[in-house]
Amino acid sequence: LTFERLARACGLSGSTLVQRFGSKAQLKQRTLLYAWDGLDRKTEALSASTPRTPAGAIRLLGGLSSGYGDIESYAEGLLVLREDLRDPVLRARGAAWKAALSKVLADCFAGIPGMPQDIGLLMASHWQGSLLWWSFDPEMDLTAYVEHSLERFVAAITATSARAAAGPM
Repeated sequence: LTFERLARACGLSGSTLVQRFGSKAQLKQRTLLYAWDGLDRKTEALSASTPRTPAGAIRLLGGLSSGYGDIESYAEGLLVLREDLRDPVLRARGAAWKAALSKVLADCFAGIPGMPQDIGLLMASHWQGSLLWWSFDPEMDLTAYVEHSLERFVAAITATSARAAAGPM
């Protein structure tokens, strides 16, 4: 990314972009913060319409998965993630999103006895893992793959919790 290429793409002059952003690093950071704002809005919108049930948690994460596109788009997104990981401000945004998402997911399991205290983070971690495993064999539709994987996770975790809640036999 250069100011010159961006200037051609957006119709502003390179000098205007330099004045607005100051440096390439600032331009990149502000662009990625804008992307985080979009992810926060999408997460909030999906969360607001999600029933607080395990099925709702699956639907929420399926909805968040629906924007990745094909394998090439997903792979490009991983390159962007690299930039997030290198910048402490962007890492902090990621950590805040993780906490907010984990809370919503945990709320979806609140009525089920015996759930691990960190069930929201466990489910988010499983979701992220399912995205990665899909990328190595992207034959199935991504959202369908993720939802199937999450359904299996929920079945396993709720069965384990039910056994734990029942106590020793």
